[in-house]
Amino acid sequence: MPVALITGGSRGLGLALARSLAADGWSLVLDARGADALESARAELEAITSSGAAVIAVAGDVADADHRAALAGAVHDLGPLDLLVNNASILGPSPLPPLAQYPLGELFRVLEVNAVAPLALIQLVLPDLAAAHGRILNISSDAAVEGYEGWGGYGSSKAALDQLTRVLAAERPDLRVYTVDPGDMRTEMHQEAFPGEDISDRPLPDESVPALRQLIDGDLPSGRYRASDLAVGARP
Repeated sequence: MPVALITGGSRGLGLALARSLAADGWSLVLDARGADALESARAELEAITSSGAAVIAVAGDVADADHRAALAGAVHDLGPLDLLVNNASILGPSPLPPLAQYPLGELFRVLEVNAVAPLALIQLVLPDLAAAHGRILNISSDAAVEGYEGWGGYGSSKAALDQLTRVLAAERPDLRVYTVDPGDMRTEMHQEAFPGEDISDRPLPDESVPALRQLIDGDLPSGRYRASDLAVGARP
């Protein structure tokens, strides 16, 4: 049975995708910083996946090298890795500050979690991905390509992730390497970006899952995709 590692798997898009994969009998390794929420997600997913599929939860911070090593070890014990989803990320300061006042220590943290940690995890699990001719799915944002006020820290980290993905795709033609912009979603992070505002008009993360499944299950070439485009014909 196929194996996936999903970071940030206790809520939002990560959990929505994990539910979809679990329903199809995938074995899953999940991480998140909150141990209680992660254990709740693990129990839910274990109840809906098929007999024989594993659901392993490893709580911790993707920016921590020991935690990444634990994730890689859990994956290796399950066998070849079919899918890595780098979904875990942080917004940075809220309310979003302009770059002229952006705390540089916070910027280092955002870049570390959103760009450096995904690459570090990729490096660790590449042998298991290569064994399965697997896929990497890095979750990006329109803030990586648009100049929105206040989004300089988060947007620059996702732009870095986009470029790392492009180069890795060129270097590893044996793998499918994607970035995907899921669009606006009704998530806790999105609420943090707009404190006090009503974001109930944003779509739930579940609505982006079919687009992600096109990348996971289909035959699209490596590249950057938007979920809204995948819904109407999959244009990179």
